[in-house]
Amino acid sequence: MRLTSAAQTPLGDPLATAMDSIEEQEWLDGLAAGIRKVVRAVPMGRGRDALRGLWLGHPLHPVMVQLPIGAWTSAAILDLFPGESRAARRLVAAGLLGAAPAALTGWVDWAEQRPRQARVGLVHATSNLAAVGAYAASLAARRRHRNVLGRMLGFAGLTMATVGGTLGGHLAYRQAAGVNHAEAVPVLVEPGWHRIGALDDFPVGEPVRRTADEVSLLVVRDGDGRLNALADRCSHMDGPLHEGNVLDGCVTCPWHGSEFRLSDGVNVHGPATAPQPSFECRVSAGGDVDVRLPVTA
Repeated sequence: MRLTSAAQTPLGDPLATAMDSIEEQEWLDGLAAGIRKVVRAVPMGRGRDALRGLWLGHPLHPVMVQLPIGAWTSAAILDLFPGESRAARRLVAAGLLGAAPAALTGWVDWAEQRPRQARVGLVHATSNLAAVGAYAASLAARRRHRNVLGRMLGFAGLTMATVGGTLGGHLAYRQAAGVNHAEAVPVLVEPGWHRIGALDDFPVGEPVRRTADEVSLLVVRDGDGRLNALADRCSHMDGPLHEGNVLDGCVTCPWHGSEFRLSDGVNVHGPATAPQPSFECRVSAGGDVDVRLPVTA
């Protein structure tokens, strides 16, 4: 019998069980497919990689949410004290301004997530949209000097933003959305050289899969006879790079299109934000190919 993630949640933990149950809501897949098509169709060019956080080395979305969450939390604290209504109103407005870019980075990431992650992501986004709506209404009430209503709407908005943040944490830490899936490779592969086959086993220009200490490798021999080896499972979502296309010194992941430079594993195109672990290669006098992780000083 297949165990679902909800079934693996400890008994007596209703919050975790509720979040796990969202992963099972297959009826959300149709809605997700439509929204995903729209997000992917927006012409962004290289700006899409910038929104993903390729330049930062990890997703940009968690950074961008600091402004709205920080502003709204500060506004809620000021709402507890008399005479701070003007400052609280300004913080509510600042949070609304910061919500748009935060949402944009989130949707760009979400469009490349797995179905179970995308289901939780939709509920996460819905909670955050409800928070934005509540804070927009709160700002409107405050501007009409209906401060009590504005405060109540602000507290409601903060509650919805907290729900959204909790679901975001579930996505990041329970479902591993946005994490580097190749991070463990340097720990799993023992130091030193590992024989992976004979030179004739690696045709020029063709991706070949090999293993070192049970870690899957992608090995490509270029036109100059030089061998390049990367960790095979894509850092974005574990896609098999050996099934991808090799062109112009790069390999493209067949699952989501992340592009990595074969010579050093640098990611030149997202959605992956972390590079692939690369390996040094050598050919022995007998024609055997060995690989090892780079030796650090």
